[in-house]
Amino acid sequence: MAIKSNIVVHLYFVWFSASTVLLQTSDGHGHPWKIPLPMPCRNLVLYFHDVIYNGQNAMNATSTLVGVPQGANLTLLSGKDNHFGDLAVFDDPITLDNNFHSPPVGRAQGFYFYDMKNTFSSWLGFTFVLNSTDYRGTITFSGADPILTKHRDISVVGGTGDFLMARGIATISTDAYEGDVYFRLRVNITLYECY
Repeated sequence: MAIKSNIVVHLYFVWFSASTVLLQTSDGHGHPWKIPLPMPCRNLVLYFHDVIYNGQNAMNATSTLVGVPQGANLTLLSGKDNHFGDLAVFDDPITLDNNFHSPPVGRAQGFYFYDMKNTFSSWLGFTFVLNSTDYRGTITFSGADPILTKHRDISVVGGTGDFLMARGIATISTDAYEGDVYFRLRVNITLYECY
């Protein structure tokens, strides 16, 4: 009986040792089944310009509030609570540089809403609809946008045309900000799946 229990203890020790070795990578961290990130297949930088409707700029506005907390004004962003609860839809021009008057290469269409009371943060869901000689198709984005952070990553969740089934990361940064009326975002798009 003692021999059988010795064999069981030895087999358990061998199994435990093998499992420990197999679960370690060469640097001693992580798991061997974690797939390394592939090299990017495409990278592009675009700018989109958002002019928020304020009740006086209807001719130039590219976005407007469609939902606000009860009792708030649909022509002004909520002043307190970091715009918490405001929902805006937009149809913004996209340019290759940061000049608002440059020829647009497409439109950024979607929505954002402010989702935190204690700091400026929003959640974005939008599509770049590109129709130029350089790019044709769409790129769809989704994710949280902690606005006060200099560089923020959101997910590229799909695309059509030149960007068919694209997957990747878009690093956005606020390139310009003029009160509650205008902002410009620099969008550095890095695609890891291109077809």
